[in-house]
Amino acid sequence: MYDKNIYIKRREQLKKKVKSGLLLVLGNVDSPMNYTDNIYPFRQDSSFLYYFGIEHPGFAAIIDIDENKEMIFGDDLSVDDIVWTGPQKTTAQLAKSVGINNTAPTSKLDTIIKAAISSDRRIHFLPQYRAENKITLSQLLGISPQIVNSYSSHSLITAVISQRSIKSKEEVDDIEKAVNVSYNMYTLAMRVAKPGMYEREVAGLVEGIVLAAGGRLSFPTILSIHGETLHNHYHTNKMKSDDIFVMDSGAEVSNSYASDITRTIPVSGKFTSMQKDIYQIVLNTQTSSIKAIKPGVSYKKIHLKAAKTITQGLKDLGLMKGNVNDAVANGAHAMFFPHGLGHMMGLDVHDMENLGETLVGYEKNAKRSSQFGLAYLRLARELKPGFVLTVEPGIYFIPQLIDKWQNEKINSRFINFKKVNEYRKFGGIRIEDNILVTRNSHKVLGKPIPKTIKEVEEHCNM
Repeated sequence: MYDKNIYIKRREQLKKKVKSGLLLVLGNVDSPMNYTDNIYPFRQDSSFLYYFGIEHPGFAAIIDIDENKEMIFGDDLSVDDIVWTGPQKTTAQLAKSVGINNTAPTSKLDTIIKAAISSDRRIHFLPQYRAENKITLSQLLGISPQIVNSYSSHSLITAVISQRSIKSKEEVDDIEKAVNVSYNMYTLAMRVAKPGMYEREVAGLVEGIVLAAGGRLSFPTILSIHGETLHNHYHTNKMKSDDIFVMDSGAEVSNSYASDITRTIPVSGKFTSMQKDIYQIVLNTQTSSIKAIKPGVSYKKIHLKAAKTITQGLKDLGLMKGNVNDAVANGAHAMFFPHGLGHMMGLDVHDMENLGETLVGYEKNAKRSSQFGLAYLRLARELKPGFVLTVEPGIYFIPQLIDKWQNEKINSRFINFKKVNEYRKFGGIRIEDNILVTRNSHKVLGKPIPKTIKEVEEHCNM
């Protein structure tokens, strides 16, 4: 938890942006895995954390802009609860630690909201992603859970996005702490991975690094020799000497701020010649994309530049052909690079995605492309100082996609399918780092994690 003045300042800024009405902010509750008392590890809602800092289940808050009042709602533990949980701070103590003096039991929230409704006051709330909170809002507001999100406040959403998009020094420091845990995760994976091991053995070891650091994974680890599957959470393949595996993972270790790093690692400790060729294209793309980051630059332009670098590299290997600019304009590169270059990150590994990916990543009134590949670009807007984002180009050989494009002759004037079919069992390569947009340039966050061919091979053979 930060100093209370940070939370006070954040709430004051929020009130100025929204201007009037009653802001209702729900924290998360415990969620059972398979029966009531067997719960998932608790993770607080990120916007509740940002404005109120309390990492305990069952809390809610209101900010009455018109009356200039703030209140935390929560239930103190009974002796029966304490038998199982041990003593906890009271609601009043937790509220005071973030600069709020007014508290009430959760049962009082309904009374206050019903009074606001009867007075025809505007109640602002954010869209919910958990069924429990949709039901709670439904009960408080008298709106069906199925449509409650359609009544969420656009002015509150845009106000929250504008604040959370710009990271303070404290936030950047916390993200760097998470990246430094990722350094330990990746260097361990490079050292321990060996032919004959199962993917799950490496995945378990790297998760242990996060747990030992007092944190948790920021998302389920992607670790697979089948890197052509972009979000591959299947960990039961046995790794062979000529395999490479994509590892995409992150940590939350301080105030729930995330890291999100990807490396591609040779199981034997050495890349093959074919693997080196593709890896170097991805690395060149990533490093040139990072160099292009600075305030005022459109991230969509950096993405398209990355697509051209990949296309030129694949053309040099004989996998693509024709004019590079025309190939990218027609989306031919997307058979190999079907996702966006990166996304915003912070308290959420895809920061604020539940508030609306387009609202977070695009300029007002901007239209997302419908073109395959470009449509998946999460961040396209002009970059500003304080943004933290990922840069994660990749090249993938997806047999089902290759077959579809080849059979339907999609972009056949730019793709040498005969050559591409020699790579059908290649898998995929992705390289990802976390970048802060500074006042005049950029900064790669955290301790540098090995990523050149030489660095990766050296760490694999330590």
